[in-house]
Formats: sequence, C-alpha cells, structure tokens
Amino acid sequence: MRNAPIYKIFWHFTGICTLWTVFIVQSAFAESNEELAKKLSNPVASLISVPFQLNYDSNIGPKDDGERYLLNIQPVIPVTLNDDWNLISRVILPVVLQDDIFPGARSQSGFGDVLLSLFFSPKQPTQNGWIWGAGPVFLLPTATDDLLGAEKWGLGPTAVVLKQTGPWTYGALANHILSLAGNDDRQDVNATFTQPFLSYTTKDAKTFALNTESTYDWESEQWAVPINFTVTTVTEFGNQLVSVGGGVRYWAKSTDAGPEGLGGRLIFTLLFPK
Repeated sequence: MRNAPIYKIFWHFTGICTLWTVFIVQSAFAESNEELAKKLSNPVASLISVPFQLNYDSNIGPKDDGERYLLNIQPVIPVTLNDDWNLISRVILPVVLQDDIFPGARSQSGFGDVLLSLFFSPKQPTQNGWIWGAGPVFLLPTATDDLLGAEKWGLGPTAVVLKQTGPWTYGALANHILSLAGNDDRQDVNATFTQPFLSYTTKDAKTFALNTESTYDWESEQWAVPINFTVTTVTEFGNQLVSVGGGVRYWAKSTDAGPEGLGGRLIFTLLFPK
C-alpha cells in the first residue's frame, strides 16, 4: 500500500511513452543492439531515450530508520544545430516516496526538484578520439513537498568528457550548482556533482557499468559518495527497443543524515533510434 503512489506515477509515464512509440518507432532498425548499448553509455550520444531509474536506499536519518524510493525519469533528447554541433537536453524528474528521514518526519511522496542539463557537443570526436560536451545546468523548484526539494532556483556549468575504445567506455560528468533565488528560510544550494564512469559492452549488448555519483555540499562541507554497479541489456519488446537491468550501490561516504550501507537500482529505458 505504501508503495502505490510511486508505481501509479511510474505506469502513467510509461503509458505515455509507449503510446508515443506507435507514431515514431519503425519496425526495422539500422543500428545493432550492441551499438545502441554503447550509445547509452555516452551521455551526449545522438539517441533519444527515456530512462526510468528506480533507486532504493535505507538507514537514513540520525536513528538510521528512514528509507527512500526514488524514481528518476530522465528523458534525453538530442537536437541537430548544424553540420558540426548537437545540443543534448538531459532532464532528471525525481518522483519520491520516503519515510522517517528524521524523527517525526513521517512519510512524503511526490515530485522533487527538476534538474535540466544542456550540452553543446561536437558531432565528431577529437583527433584523439575524445567525445565531449558542455553547457548550463538548471535547478527548478518543482517539489510538491517542502521535504522533497530545496525550494531554490539554481544555475551553473556542466560538462562531460569520455572515450570509447572497442567495448570500453570511460570518462566523467560534472556540474556545479549555485542557488540564485527562492525561499530565504532554506539553506542556499552550493554543490558540486562528479560522476566518473567505466563500462564494458559485450557483443550481445550487455553492459557492465561502474560509477560514482558523488556530491560535495559546500554549505555543510560534507560528501555523499555512492558507488554503483549495474548490468543492463538491450532487447526488443515487440517493435519497441528497450534497455533493462539493475544493480547495487554502496554508500562509501554519506552526509550526517544520509543513507548508509547497501542500496538497489532498477533501470528500464525506452530507446528511439533514428
């Protein structure tokens, strides 16, 4: 019963995206599943995708009795600007269900704050094979509950650099967000996010990925460092290409009231190759 809100929202968005495929997905695809799996490892690839990433964490709060389900809906839309450049839009819309994150907090469910990243990226790699993109990142105060967001507008730079050699992909993504406006009673946002990543894609389109999604809060001077290991595979459901998988995470370092120990992740991604 307690998980009902997040799953209702999950299936609502899944239904919208599935109806979308009736109009834009063709029955034959020029790219192999292996090539698509490699594109999913590249944050600035020219591939429309809609990932649904469901995370579970526990041992939250000063008494370690809180838990959180976090569904990140992350549509990625590349746009051709000219013969040399693409603009890649990456949105993270969090849907949250959490309990007892601090004494007396009880339960909250709803939307969190939206994070919108825009990457201007050359269509061709550098002479040394490096792929890169850079642009602005925006924090939008869309949370439906005070405890699900920062109640701040934020802005900052973001960048990604990576290299793909055979089955291997390695690189890093980073951003820094400063709050510009919002509720004066809430703590300012001043945070640096870094995500080094490494993945290996097999001939049958399975990807083994390792990354960290580390955040340093300059206001509280604290790190949050989850280490994630996932396994995904690209396959077809009828005429719809998808990537499915999951994995585990370990909180190597956390904030005073943040998650601890092990967590889990499930991933379901709709793919719309050109």
